[in-house]
Amino acid sequence: MARVGVFICHCGENIARTVDCPSLAAAAARLDGVVHAADYKYMCSDPGQTMVREAIVKHQLTGVVVAACSPRMHERTFRSAAAAAGLNPYLLEMANIREHCSWVHSDKAAATAKALDLLRMMVEKVRRNRALTPIRVPVEPTAMVIGGGIAGIQAALDIAAGGKKVVLVDRSPSIGGHMARLSETFPTLDCSQCILTPRMVEAATHPNITLMTYSEVDAVDGFVGNFEVTIRRKARYVDPAVCTGCGECWAKCPQKKIASEFDAGLGLRAAIYRPFPQAVPNKPVIDAAHCIRLTRGKGCELCRKACPRDAIHFDDADAIQKVKVGAIVLATGFDLWDHAAYGEYGGGRLTDVINGFQFERLASASGPTGGEIRRPSDGQTPKTIVFVQCCGSRDEKQGLPYCSKICCMYTAKHAMLYRHKVHDGRAVVFYMDIRSAGKGYDEFVRRAIEADGAQYVRGRVSRIYRRHDGKLIVRGADTLAGEAVTVEADLVVLADAVRPRAGARPLAQMLGVGSDANGFYSEAHPKLRPVETAAAGVFLAGACQAPKDIPDTVASASACAAKVLGLFAAPQLEREPIVARVNRELCAHCRACIKGCPYGAIEDFEVKDRKGNLVKVVASVNEGLCQGCGTCAAICRSNSIDLDGFTDEQIFAQIATME
Repeated sequence: MARVGVFICHCGENIARTVDCPSLAAAAARLDGVVHAADYKYMCSDPGQTMVREAIVKHQLTGVVVAACSPRMHERTFRSAAAAAGLNPYLLEMANIREHCSWVHSDKAAATAKALDLLRMMVEKVRRNRALTPIRVPVEPTAMVIGGGIAGIQAALDIAAGGKKVVLVDRSPSIGGHMARLSETFPTLDCSQCILTPRMVEAATHPNITLMTYSEVDAVDGFVGNFEVTIRRKARYVDPAVCTGCGECWAKCPQKKIASEFDAGLGLRAAIYRPFPQAVPNKPVIDAAHCIRLTRGKGCELCRKACPRDAIHFDDADAIQKVKVGAIVLATGFDLWDHAAYGEYGGGRLTDVINGFQFERLASASGPTGGEIRRPSDGQTPKTIVFVQCCGSRDEKQGLPYCSKICCMYTAKHAMLYRHKVHDGRAVVFYMDIRSAGKGYDEFVRRAIEADGAQYVRGRVSRIYRRHDGKLIVRGADTLAGEAVTVEADLVVLADAVRPRAGARPLAQMLGVGSDANGFYSEAHPKLRPVETAAAGVFLAGACQAPKDIPDTVASASACAAKVLGLFAAPQLEREPIVARVNRELCAHCRACIKGCPYGAIEDFEVKDRKGNLVKVVASVNEGLCQGCGTCAAICRSNSIDLDGFTDEQIFAQIATME
């Protein structure tokens, strides 16, 4: 005979404001099978959990229902409390009377009645629950980090420092990401290369890290603890094991006028190139789209002839490699929005209207101008630069309603760098608001204004165009002074919005990771699980989740590493036992469940007699792959599949109690 205990949480005022919790507890005590009912202001607190544990022992409860907030928040909390009292944790259920009731109603009497209905349904379900045992699956103690920027490097180094193997994959010829392109970093103005390149070398030389640059993820199969990732290693046409990076090849290449991606299109590179002098690995690749030999199939082989190590092979091809890993860290980073969509800003046609990355390359000692601030159009030193913040950001018309977070700070940095290099120069910054939330950030912006003389104008820029004499005319408004503003500028720098990296969505679909309306990857819970995703074993580091600066990126990467090391702490992973079960006596082997399973968790199984003779073929569920979605149970034609924890008997009992 079932002996159910019911516990009602007030959730402070979140539930109690709309639901009469004491009356609900009194009504619950009269339900069939309920032998104890109580209410408390904060049931998830230590006193509340103590109430649950003591009641289980005192009343010899065989089932528990906690009426509170979403099970996503505290189901694990209450199940742990039940287990501590000796009750199988899967004999505890939660009725969501916050999100499903109190938060969506204002009539207290009606909300209380609905809460009782929700509670009654869950009591009927728990009366039919059976004790379940967690599923244990072996864990492959190797992590994969996708993305080789500062987020991926930090995550890989932390995991490797924990004694676990890491495969670091990046689609570029070198790791380093966007941070490698920066001149200096806010708010300390320390050299970006100086703090990044030692970590790049450490990642490449660490014995626990396998570096796979110029590679992309083609497919992901498996489940948490046991992923199989298919990686396409793109043809480099240069053998990195033989090449010494001497530079003879790109010195001889006749194709030297290709826009450099690393220099944001301001510099030039050859068809055979290394992205930048500090690249890791410091070996070149051949750009097949621009190489004369590869596009024509014959002709120029000057690089091969110049190579003293015979490291260049034009017959190289992409290679497919499969890697087994137990966890995946997504650190794919971000791209900048293309301001060409703003016709009023020149529509991308004005050479001297550039974005933030292009200014970084102009200011960098390793950039195309050697650190001298020069106009792209004529190489002259600009005497007036206008910086325009929120270019695309917070603009719903462009589909970018969010703040890009880093623009206020890097614009202040750009104004400082310009004034440090061009002492008589004029820096004018148009801004909507200054958002400088971070340690030392507000002081940094004030320094740009007060110490370095940047002129900040609160208002939007309405138009940028080139006058006949070559000057850029920037028209805007000063909303504080209440007047129009016109500035004659030599160079305009737009703080283009931060966007998800190209190719982010297909990768998310491979991994079963959700994306928000803006295309950034979605975390499992914004407060309690900020680096986890809905896909078990997949974690988020850096700006692939949302716009982030370097400190936030590094912090999230280290958090991912901690989660991965926690996952690898035991040789086996304990999983929820909410999986499908096939009744082999009833299974008609129609294979509808096999075709319909979104996780590929159902397969054919041969039933044999004691002599080894084949009796029949039925469907069988792989517990390691099954995610408990219930799709198979819904489409089974012979009604031979049930879902543990959500059996037909339980569901029908819940429905019947509402009749």
